[in-house]
Amino acid sequence: MPQDAVPVVKQRIGFLSFGHWHPSPQSSTRSGRDALVQSIELAVAAEELGIDGAFFRVHHFARQLASPFPLLAAIGARTSRIEIGTGVIDMRYENPLYMAEDAAAADLISAHAGGEGRLQLGVSRGSPEPAQDGSHAFGFVPPEGETDADLARQKTELFRAAITGAGVVAGNPQMTGSTAPLPIQPQSPGLVDRIWWGSGTRATAEWTAEQGMNLMSSTLLTEDTGVPFDELQYEQIQLYRDAWEAAGWERTPRVSVSRSVIPLVTDEDREYFGPRVGSDTRDQVGFLDGGLARFGKSYIGEPDRIAEELANDKAVAAADTLLVTVPNQLGVDYNARLLASIAEHVGPAIGWTPNR
Repeated sequence: MPQDAVPVVKQRIGFLSFGHWHPSPQSSTRSGRDALVQSIELAVAAEELGIDGAFFRVHHFARQLASPFPLLAAIGARTSRIEIGTGVIDMRYENPLYMAEDAAAADLISAHAGGEGRLQLGVSRGSPEPAQDGSHAFGFVPPEGETDADLARQKTELFRAAITGAGVVAGNPQMTGSTAPLPIQPQSPGLVDRIWWGSGTRATAEWTAEQGMNLMSSTLLTEDTGVPFDELQYEQIQLYRDAWEAAGWERTPRVSVSRSVIPLVTDEDREYFGPRVGSDTRDQVGFLDGGLARFGKSYIGEPDRIAEELANDKAVAAADTLLVTVPNQLGVDYNARLLASIAEHVGPAIGWTPNR
């Protein structure tokens, strides 16, 4: 595909919540219970609006969502169309076989309305976090000579093998009559094609394609070449697609990008976010995790203007899924109205239609 070609894709819009909660009067989400229950309620409201996906960030040792599978299963049971997923699970903390059981169960529950499951799991090697060596406290310490990132990739490989039905442990002949390898149970066919890797660089995007995983790219890249964020991310997507084609995979991969999108429609919107217009609405370059990083701008302003800007965002055009971050501490009602504004004013500008 030529470097300047933008593939024609079906656009999906999902929301991405970090699940913050804080016990203060200013927050509508004051406890872990609030964060979980409100996440379910927002997913239900989003489905009614025709939004395509409900995605959740996973953080440990913080006042944020941490254990995704009970939440995803609950949303799957309350909804029937909306995709449910993570963006992303830090694989450094995971037991890959236990995770395979949980993921299959949540996916099967989400298929209660018929058809294939709706789980879309974003995973990665993790990001900077409050805890020092937090995954080590969970009992996962890489062998000598290997890094946490190495261990995360090895766990991902085992997890993906397990959800395909590969035998992962020898059978007990006293119980099974043989030592033939046993797979985890339950199995959810098709889930393996709905695993995404959260990639922060162009090189890891190529690695993601070589592994046969979908690409999930965020609002930052841990590298900078001096070009605008959307162009750098677009280059990342193109390299991913080229590597996917070179690997010879038969299916068409999915690609998502995340953006902060706040149309200023009501006085409440302007009160909360109006002062940020002009400050957060351009790219930022800084240091993250020991290296240079480029952070994408926020899209905050009058609906027509941000719709036009998003329509000209090269990475949004190249992806099939746009995940819009939501300020979850403002509560379900506010965020449902925000998603309704995005659906009405932004969706049509990027070729999106409601999922109903």
